[in-house]
Amino acid sequence: MKIERVRRAVLPGVARKLWVKACGRCEYCNEILWKDSLTHRDMNKAYISHIIAASPKGPRGSKKSSKKLELEFSNLMLLCDQCHNRIDEADQKSHTISVLRKIKSDHEKRIEFLTSIKLDKRSHTILYTANVGEHPIKITDNSIFNAMIPERYPVDGRVINLSLNKSTDTDNTDSFWVNEERNLLSRFTKYVSPIIEDDEVQHYSLFAIAPQPLLIKLGTLVSDISNVDVFQKHREPDTWRWQSESQVDDFIFSEPSDKTKIPVLKFSLSADINNERIHSVVGKDCSIWTITIKNPNNDFLKTRELLSKFRHIVRYTLNKIKTAHGENTPLHIFPAMPVSAAVEFGRVWMPKADLSLVIYDQNTSRNGFIKTLEIKNEAAK
Repeated sequence: MKIERVRRAVLPGVARKLWVKACGRCEYCNEILWKDSLTHRDMNKAYISHIIAASPKGPRGSKKSSKKLELEFSNLMLLCDQCHNRIDEADQKSHTISVLRKIKSDHEKRIEFLTSIKLDKRSHTILYTANVGEHPIKITDNSIFNAMIPERYPVDGRVINLSLNKSTDTDNTDSFWVNEERNLLSRFTKYVSPIIEDDEVQHYSLFAIAPQPLLIKLGTLVSDISNVDVFQKHREPDTWRWQSESQVDDFIFSEPSDKTKIPVLKFSLSADINNERIHSVVGKDCSIWTITIKNPNNDFLKTRELLSKFRHIVRYTLNKIKTAHGENTPLHIFPAMPVSAAVEFGRVWMPKADLSLVIYDQNTSRNGFIKTLEIKNEAAK
């Protein structure tokens, strides 16, 4: 009678090292293995699995290596039940030795890197969303955190959400703008202002998708915070993470020949705004200042450096407008720009030095631009 060889137990020191290097997570899908995902009760639901099987007849087994590597750390993976079944039974063919070694290595290197991040990299994470047209906005915490790392990481794994929960109001109604502006100010005062006053960590990572007038308003609220990283949602690739290159090098600034009329600042960045659309709202008795790019489009703002250039051109433009038009007239804003640019415009605007703002928003259901918010400078209050 043939007697099956009894598999040897993994030594406690090797098992402990595997748990530590994997950070108690499945090395394949990253699921937490030390608590139940539904009840959150402590439990051990991990499998210590072999890359090269302990038996030559097992998955990826080898007459030469199976016995030799049976208890070696380099040959072991910490897996959940589903992934253990996936690599050994359900999809064994595609999970070769080289594939599994890379999965193990990538996971353990990522854990080592993330746990080496120092305390001075902490950042308070702020999220703000509001309905754009009839479309509610959903942003996951993971997409936010992935964009922050490795430069920053959230203070306590928590997102400060300034959004009006489950709002069904749409931006084609006057009540939408009143309610959203009131909510934004209220929640900022309640959740962010105390942190600014008392918390030892004074760095902020800001993620926002909302109609542009509200993003500008949000920017004015965080204008006094010096250490803020404003992020941009990209379409290609689908991420919040800043890219290394952009096809756009700089912005194009133009000023009106006649600077004696009503001052208007037009941002033709994500789309081109025809002057006739402005005239239909403000009238033709206006002086239109413009910030644009060569080919306006929705996904041009790829890099932090380009956003910094935007801040500089905005500051230059606001100074020029004030010099030309004086301090006692409001500046009419017609924005077509990326979300991060809208926030940064609000941050650059200075309530003590710049003109009051009257902000418009393109609304298809109301056949063009509509006046939404007014942001007054200190002289006008």
